[in-house]
Amino acid sequence: MQRRTLLTGAAGALLARPTLAQGAWPSRTIRMIVPYTPGAATDAMARLAAQKLQEKLGVTVVVENRPGANGAIGSQAVLQAPADGYTIMASASIHPMARYVMKAAPYDPVTDFIPVARTARGPLVLVMNPRLPQTTIPQVVEAAKREPDKWTFATSSLGAAGHLGSIEFNRMTGANIEIVGYRGSAPALTDVAAGNAQLMFDPVLATLPMIRGGQLRGLGIATAQRSPLAPDLPTMAEAGLPGFEFYSWYGVWAARAVPREIVDRLNAAITEAMREPAVVERLTSLGFEPVAETVPELERFIVADVARNAELLRIANFQPE
Repeated sequence: MQRRTLLTGAAGALLARPTLAQGAWPSRTIRMIVPYTPGAATDAMARLAAQKLQEKLGVTVVVENRPGANGAIGSQAVLQAPADGYTIMASASIHPMARYVMKAAPYDPVTDFIPVARTARGPLVLVMNPRLPQTTIPQVVEAAKREPDKWTFATSSLGAAGHLGSIEFNRMTGANIEIVGYRGSAPALTDVAAGNAQLMFDPVLATLPMIRGGQLRGLGIATAQRSPLAPDLPTMAEAGLPGFEFYSWYGVWAARAVPREIVDRLNAAITEAMREPAVVERLTSLGFEPVAETVPELERFIVADVARNAELLRIANFQPE
């Protein structure tokens, strides 16, 4: 079901507004479409970006969750709207991978969209159903190899960071655990907690609270060093997978046809917000690292990121669905 949330609060200082062919922008409500379900990291980062855009641009920003079809429903809604800067999208690192994970993607995520800004990145955590007897990654690998039919990885969506992390886990361990795609992190994590799936890689925002609450067991965090938020959680390297580092990252996109002046205005507002001390402190407390880049810098990053992830899919002989 579509969910609409109206962000309210002080408008904040207006940025200088260039006069564009279609008139002064922005002069009315901006829609920010999230192509996934509410309640997970992508949704949370979208709402932060929307709040900051509202403060800095001085117009209302409405967040709409439009999940379905591996992100395609929300993404198409952005492309079908007028290319006037009043409909944008907040998504995650999965978005540029659409043409690699969908057999007939109805759009090209690189040529049809322009990346506006990255907001933050967060490391993945490997979690499992807490009622299983295994407590370490070597024990999980041994059990999965012995009884493969009893083990599955849940993932929020095909092509998401958690999906790619699961592929790399299988590659490094030889476990060959089946990977099952869901319509977002929330239902996938719920299934792991209930025992309908056994394992999942997902960002810290959703996993750490469930680990602390006993709904999930944490096996490792995909960072070089232990996180101060969970000092007892070993890194994946400490757990037996050296060099295993995976992050999900979040950002804002617009249709490629949106005027570049508008894209640059959006980028300036978001990157300025990501440098605010209060935002940095808040994101850090949740396990995220804020990111501030220009549009060309972000485009270069995405080219490299997609190349790495596409190679992982190739190695795993992944077939688009």
